[in-house]
Amino acid sequence: MDPVLLLTQVLNGLQFGVMLFLMAAGLTLIFGVMNLINLAHGSLYMMGAYLAATLQQKTGSFIAAIFLAIPLTVLLGMLVETLALRRLYNRDHLDQVLATYGLILFFNELVRMVWGPQAYFMALPQFLSHHIQIFSGLTYPVYRLVIIGVGLGVGAGLYGLIHHTRLGMLIRAGASNREMVNALGVNIRLLYTLVFGLGAALAGLAGMLAGPLMSVEVGMGEPILILAFVVIVIGGIGSIQGAFFAAVLVGVADTFGRVLLPPGLASMGIYILMAGVLCWRPEGLFPAQRT
Repeated sequence: MDPVLLLTQVLNGLQFGVMLFLMAAGLTLIFGVMNLINLAHGSLYMMGAYLAATLQQKTGSFIAAIFLAIPLTVLLGMLVETLALRRLYNRDHLDQVLATYGLILFFNELVRMVWGPQAYFMALPQFLSHHIQIFSGLTYPVYRLVIIGVGLGVGAGLYGLIHHTRLGMLIRAGASNREMVNALGVNIRLLYTLVFGLGAALAGLAGMLAGPLMSVEVGMGEPILILAFVVIVIGGIGSIQGAFFAAVLVGVADTFGRVLLPPGLASMGIYILMAGVLCWRPEGLFPAQRT
């Protein structure tokens, strides 16, 4: 393969991987701490994209829309957790799957009612819409490099939050032994609400960043939700570290698969990869430690 094409595909895979990481990190964080299977995570991705697209139309600024839409997505996630999901923690996973699938239908119909069935498109500001020359013969879109930088920054921020703050200590303790954390007097309901809000923010941010790359439309969260589940299975359920490395692995594998493999086989590539990883390490690459 031509070296320029090879590096371009590596960057494309890394950009796709960090997008998947933003989705998978929130999903695995919610499951690891709250033991909740949240199929509606893709709906929060969609809502983040719609909120950003709407705010961009109102403010005329893509950057302002992102910064305004993130707290709105956090509030939406906390509202969903408080009103709909709090009753599901002591139910089995089948009940959680059915209830959160119902939320997918609810949010899809809500979007149709509020925004209509037509797709929305987000325009990039001038300073993000051009290409930059990395070296002779290779130019790459600035916005895709920004996505990579944002994803890496979020990953570093999550590492710092979880390993070097009191909230992170409670999150790790809640993931390991939530009954003991509750017995020690920690407000576990508030912790769950904060964790779900953080997960919603990560999903919403992924949707906001994806808005300029694709159309913002009803149901846009479902396809990437499936890939996010693949990522957390490969990385290890409940592991943020695993989600990061698995997301990059899946992103690069999917990108190269679509270039090198026949179309039918390319669409199966990441599932073959998941099967291979699970045969080697049934708990994933970096399984979360539990007591």
